[in-house]
Amino acid sequence: MLVPAGSQLLVCSGQLGARADGTVPEGAGAQAEICFANVRALLAESGMDLSNVVRINAYVTGREHMAPYMEVRNALFPEPWPASTLLIVSGFSRPEFVVEVEVIAAKSA
Repeated sequence: MLVPAGSQLLVCSGQLGARADGTVPEGAGAQAEICFANVRALLAESGMDLSNVVRINAYVTGREHMAPYMEVRNALFPEPWPASTLLIVSGFSRPEFVVEVEVIAAKSA
């Protein structure tokens, strides 16, 4: 994906699937929905939305979490999807987390 010169970039730290009250739902799909809701909120603060996302790095704790994560991602982003990497990792800061999402977004200045 080519980002035009002079574009504003937003680089988001990893977003985990915790609700505002700190609870964590079971399942990669539910956690991915929360991750992307958090991403949307961060984008909105910068005058952007999901259409500005040019890169997604996602992490899951097992192969069984890949399909539920991808189902959520694919529902939110039309083809062609942003450049993306999906990795299986050994774990996160709390054992109940199974998905983490980082994004880079760009907006023409």
